[in-house]
Amino acid sequence: MSDMDREFSTDADAVILAAGGFPSHRVPLLALEHYRDRIICCDGAADALLQAGFYPEMVIGDGDSISPGAYNKVSDRFICETEQETNDLTKAVLYAVSRNYTRLLILGATGLREDHTLGNISLLADYMDQAVVGMLTDYGVLTPAGGNMVFPAYPGQPISVFCMDQSPLTMRGLKWPVENRIINRWWEATLNEAISDLFEIETTGKVIVFQGYHRK
Repeated sequence: MSDMDREFSTDADAVILAAGGFPSHRVPLLALEHYRDRIICCDGAADALLQAGFYPEMVIGDGDSISPGAYNKVSDRFICETEQETNDLTKAVLYAVSRNYTRLLILGATGLREDHTLGNISLLADYMDQAVVGMLTDYGVLTPAGGNMVFPAYPGQPISVFCMDQSPLTMRGLKWPVENRIINRWWEATLNEAISDLFEIETTGKVIVFQGYHRK
């Protein structure tokens, strides 16, 4: 089993690269390499993507965050979206869904401005209604979830859960389990650990689950 297979499913349709910090960890970089023919890029990330030796399937944005040199290289696959009701990451997700890409990996969505990071992470709760989506950072995987879900893990894996509403939360298979509890603040279900190769989340609402990468 490869490093990438241990961290997330390789059965994705496309990668979306947002305009946060360009990935430096081996796992998101492996994802870029694995899906190099299916990279949908926010315009603010196009320069870094090209400099890293990758070429996008499509670039999406309002054009104000891409250099003239990068634009010249991708002008034949640039979609200009000027409406301001959604950010470029959401525009990229909507484009992917329109292409019938329904299993998506989002990279480069964290690591620079904290307000962008928090906004991008919270959007996972919206994207899960349209696609199977995960966000790979330089530290771990963020997955939106609802209902009753079982996650593969490893003993000692860092686990945090962020509730997006005030629906009761149950967490089993973790060092500090939770049973049918209302979580009022984001920190209250964070900094936990898996105790085996599986853990379970149960809620009638929506949560975002963080899982740290395997330690080397």
